[in-house]
Formats: sequence, C-alpha cells, structure tokens
Amino acid sequence: MEVALVRIGSGRRPVLLIPALLGSLALTACSGGAKADAGPEAKVTVTPSADGKAAALGSPISVKADGGRLTAVDVKDDKGQSVAGQLTDDGSSWTSQGKVRPQATYTVHTTARSAKGRESSTTSKFTTQQAPKVNKLTNTPADGETVGTGMPVSILFDHQVDKDKRAEIEKALKVGTSVPVEGAWGWVTDYSGKDRIDWRPKSPWPAGTKVSVKGSLAGIDSGEGGWFARDYNYGFSTGKDRKAVIDVPSHSLTMYEDGKEVGSVKGSAGSLETPTRGGIHTVRSKAADEVMDSSTIGYGNQWSLPSQWVIHLTASGTFLHSAPWNRSIGVENNSHGCFGMRIEDAKKVYDFLSIGSTVEVKNTSNTEKTDVGNGLEAWQENWDQWQKRSALK
Repeated sequence: MEVALVRIGSGRRPVLLIPALLGSLALTACSGGAKADAGPEAKVTVTPSADGKAAALGSPISVKADGGRLTAVDVKDDKGQSVAGQLTDDGSSWTSQGKVRPQATYTVHTTARSAKGRESSTTSKFTTQQAPKVNKLTNTPADGETVGTGMPVSILFDHQVDKDKRAEIEKALKVGTSVPVEGAWGWVTDYSGKDRIDWRPKSPWPAGTKVSVKGSLAGIDSGEGGWFARDYNYGFSTGKDRKAVIDVPSHSLTMYEDGKEVGSVKGSAGSLETPTRGGIHTVRSKAADEVMDSSTIGYGNQWSLPSQWVIHLTASGTFLHSAPWNRSIGVENNSHGCFGMRIEDAKKVYDFLSIGSTVEVKNTSNTEKTDVGNGLEAWQENWDQWQKRSALK
C-alpha cells in the first residue's frame, strides 16, 4: 500500500496520511452533500385557506402540491367526522367529495414528498361562514319503519328550493334497494305549499324490500339564502303486499294480499254531489279514534262526529273510517267523499292496511285529478308522467 509523506512545519516529524482514511473523509462529505441536494419541500396549498376569515360556502375542500406529490390527506370536521375525498393518481391534488357545511371548522393534515424525496407534513385549519337559513328535511317514511308496498320516498323541505338548484340537489340523493327496483325522483308541491321531492318505484315495491336513502346535501345551496347543513342517511323496509280496491257502484271494498282476494266489506262512498276521488291512493296515516269535523274540509260547522279506525288517504280529507251514523251503508253512496263502513268492518280494513298500502277507487263519477302533493299521491300519474317531474332532463 502506498502512503503519502507530508512534512508539516520545519523540524517536525512527518505525518503519514493513509489513503483509506482519506476515502472515509470523502464519503462523509458526499453524504452531507446528498442532504443538501434534496432541495425544498413540496409546497402544499389548502383551499379554503386558513387566513382567519370565515370561508365562503358552496365549494369543496381542495389540496394541491407543487414541486412534489401528496402521499396522505386527512380532513376532519369539528365533530371529529372524517371528510371523504379523492386523491389524483399522480398525487398532485385531493378534492373532497362534498362541499363545506355552514358554521363548521375543518382541520386538514397532509403528508407530501418532494420531487427529490424530501418528506414534509402540514396542518391547516379553517372555519366556514354561517348560513342565513338552514334548510332541514322531513323524511317519510321514518328511519327503521316497515311500510306498505305503495309507499314513495318523500322528502319535505323547510324552505323553498329554487328551480335552478333542483338538479344539483336531486343528484345528491340516492336510493339503494336490497333487490333491483327501477324508480325515479319527482319534484312536488306539498299540500302545505312547501317544496317536496318524492321517489317512487315504477311498480309497487316487492314485499320485504330493504331501502336505503342517502342525501349528500351538506354545503349545497337551496336558494333564497338557504343551505343544507348536514348529510342524511336512513332506511326502511316494505312489509306484506297488501292493497284494497273500492268499487263505488257496488258499495264495496275488497282486500288483496299478494294479488289474491282475502276479504270484502260493504260501505258508502261519496254522493253524486261529492263523489270520492278516483285513482290509486296511498295510505298516509292512521288513527284509532278521530272526530270527523266538517270544518276541516270546507263545510263549516255542519257536523262533528266521533269515528273509529280512520285511514287517511288525501291531505284534503279523503278517508276510510267507521260511520255508525250512516244507515245507508252497502245500499247508497251518500258521504262527502269518504268511504264509511260499519265499525267491525272498518276495524278489519284498518288492521289489514298499513301506512304505505294502496287503495284504488274505481268507477267513481269524480273526474278531478288528485294532485300528487295532496298526500302521498305519486300513483295518480303513470310512469311517463312521473318521470317528467325530474329536474335531470
């Protein structure tokens, strides 16, 4: 092995430098140079920014990386719930699936790697503006309920929904079913005057269907200063396939289960002056005891009669109920539009039909079309008519 002789200073002993040691010193210097060559960290930008101002509503959360790629993005709201999002294949950006909700605080944690492999982490926090109005929903049927096979999904809005906002809202609503079911959303004006959107299957639900309804609505503008502040997720099931058919001229109501006749009762439908509304109705609610009050259907104080086993069809007052005061049951149609029965027969029908079951009225002289918002009246229209109610043309 060769050595180098170096004389340092006059009269001093020579110092021997071994090449292996010199090589070691050179490697150490190269290692330090490699760290310096890693360059700057990737620049991560979060929108909305944490600039101390409340972030405007109506936009998603986005994260971008310049000079590198994102390797992880974790976003949580002030309730500790994770915000779902999508990272691009090249890691250049991440975007939330939904929009920011009103008056909420979000914390964004990111990990990024620069083009030369330098890793870095950032944390950003921002708060969103308060909404002038929060638009809440009333959902029918209720979560966990078991209903009849004619029940539509019905969503009633607290505040008006502008027509130019409907398409985005409709896209955010999804119906899932345990078996394949074709259906569609339709916009409706509720009997109360409020905006509503219903989803009905093309044909009545199969018995025993499990239905889920999801609304990714948080942060969506509904117009008129109203915003949705949360997402919705609920479900219900359909029970037995039961329905009733009223034949007005024969004063009869026939019950069917799975398409087979299982019983029939006599009654009294609307008179020629006030004929019962025709078409297919959906049972919207029931009451074991109720007073039939004439003032509620526009007849002043003409009568106030206690009744039992009341089934509500239209919101305007078409009911099935016991009518012990009527001596013409099974003989004459003389009601103000309801179908009255003997107490024991009304009880049979009440027990047989559930909320969401259908009641079809045939051969009535009433030619007035019942508006679909007058109760849960989606079946008053055929499939082609119903599909035209969608905002997604």
